[in-house]
Amino acid sequence: MKFRSVLLTALLGCAALFAVAQAQTVKPSGVSLRPATPGKFAQVSPVTVPATPSSRTPPESVQPGQVQPLAPGTLPAPRLPRLTLNPAIPEVQKIEYLGNGHIEVAGAVLTLTLDDQSRARALAGYVARRVLAAREQLDEVDVSVYDKASYGGFGGPLPLLTASVPRDRLDEFLDWSAGKGTYDRAWISTMPGVAPTRRPEPVRELTVNFLGSLADKAADAVHHTTAKVLGGVQGGLLYHGSARSTLSALTFDDAPHPMYEPLLLDILRRENVHATFFVIGRNARAYPYFVKDMVDQGHEVGNHTYHHVRLPPLPIADAVQELMSASQVIQGITGKPVRYFRPPGGDYTPATLRAAESLGLTTVFWTDDPGDFQNPGVRVLIERYTKTLRRGGIVLLHDNAPEMLQVLPTFLRLAQARRIELDTVGVLVGQSEAGKPDGGFPLSGRPVNVSASLTRPAARPSPKLVPVEVRLP
Repeated sequence: MKFRSVLLTALLGCAALFAVAQAQTVKPSGVSLRPATPGKFAQVSPVTVPATPSSRTPPESVQPGQVQPLAPGTLPAPRLPRLTLNPAIPEVQKIEYLGNGHIEVAGAVLTLTLDDQSRARALAGYVARRVLAAREQLDEVDVSVYDKASYGGFGGPLPLLTASVPRDRLDEFLDWSAGKGTYDRAWISTMPGVAPTRRPEPVRELTVNFLGSLADKAADAVHHTTAKVLGGVQGGLLYHGSARSTLSALTFDDAPHPMYEPLLLDILRRENVHATFFVIGRNARAYPYFVKDMVDQGHEVGNHTYHHVRLPPLPIADAVQELMSASQVIQGITGKPVRYFRPPGGDYTPATLRAAESLGLTTVFWTDDPGDFQNPGVRVLIERYTKTLRRGGIVLLHDNAPEMLQVLPTFLRLAQARRIELDTVGVLVGQSEAGKPDGGFPLSGRPVNVSASLTRPAARPSPKLVPVEVRLP
C-alpha cells in the first residue's frame, strides 16, 4: 500500500510538472510557404503566421452532399472547382473535382423524384460516362444518388445508390448500370429515404473531455497521467504510445467520404504509409467499397460510432447500440473484428468506457491535433504539424479536409526527416507492449527511404488547390 501511495504521489507530481511545462512552452514561429513550381520545392522561412487566413471564399448555399456538418468555429473550406455538363442533366445537383497532384477524382451528387428512382442505375451510368468524357484529366468519378424529397446532405438520409467508377472500369460499370453482370464498387440502399435515427453532430476532436463526478475526474486524472508516463493501453484506454520508440500512429476520423477517399488512399499508398481510419458506421454502410480499399491496402479500420454523436448524453443502452451498430457494419464489410474506438468530440464517461470495453473495444485518444477540419490554411497546418509531432504520439486528421490533402505529403516527409515512422494504432500498441528500446525504426517490414522521398520530382498540380512542398534540411 505504501508503494502504491508513493507511486500515486509521484504520478500526480509528474502531471503538475507537465502542466507547468506546457504553460511555459514558447510557441514556435510560423512558416511561410509558396506553391511548388515544377522541379522545385517551396522554401520555408520564419514569419509570424496570422491567426486566420487573410482571404476566404464566402460559404455557398447549404447543399453539401459531400461534407459533414460544420463544427463550431470552423472556417469555410476552399471552394472546390465544379464541372458543368453541356447539355445539362436536370437530376445533377453538382459535380465537384479535386486532385492530389497525381490523380484527379470527381464527386457527382444526383437527386431523383420518386417516379424517377426506378432508373437510378441507368442514370448513374449515364452521368459517370458524361463526367469522364467532359474532363479527360479525371481518373475516377464517384456518384451518389439521393431521394430528392428527403435529401439532407451527407448527414441526412442515406443515398439510394452510390458507386465508385475508375476510368479503366467505366465499361464494366456501364454494363452493370444497364442490368448486365455485377459491379463490386456500387451500393444500393435497402431502405431508401429512411431518415437517420440520430443526426450527425458537428463536433470537432480538439480536446479529451472526461465527464463525471469529482471523484471520477480525480481517478481519471491519475489514470491519464499513468497512461502518459507508461504509454500503451492502460485500463482499456490509449492516450499515448511509448515515447522511447520512433513510432507514432496516424489516424483519420469521420471516414469514408466520396471523392476524398481515393485521393487520400492514393497519397498513403505512394508514401508507403499505413494509418487507422475511425469510420462512421453510416458512412461505411453507404460506401463499403472504400472501407474494403482501406483494408486491402493494409490500413486499419476503427469505430467512430454509427451516427457520429457524443455518447455521454445518451442512455447507456443507446450508447452501446451506437458502438455495436458501427462495429457490425465494419466487420460485415472487412470480415475482421473491430478493436479500436474513438469517441466523437473526445467526450467520455466511466459508463461509455465500460460500454466500449464490454464490446471488446479499446478507447483511443490523441496527442497531436492540428485542426485540419477547421480549414485554417496550409501555412497554419504546417506550423501545427511541425509543433506537435512527437515520438509515441497519435496524430488526428480528417479524411475530407482539402487542406489536409494539400500538406499531407509534406507532413509525412517531415516525420521521416525526424526519424519518426507513422503507422496504425495496432502497430503502436504492439510496439508499446513489446517495450521496444530506442534505436532505429521499428521492424514493420516496410523499408523507409528518407532521401528518396525528399527528392521526388514535382507532380501534376491539383486544380485550384496546389500541393505544397518544403525543402527539408
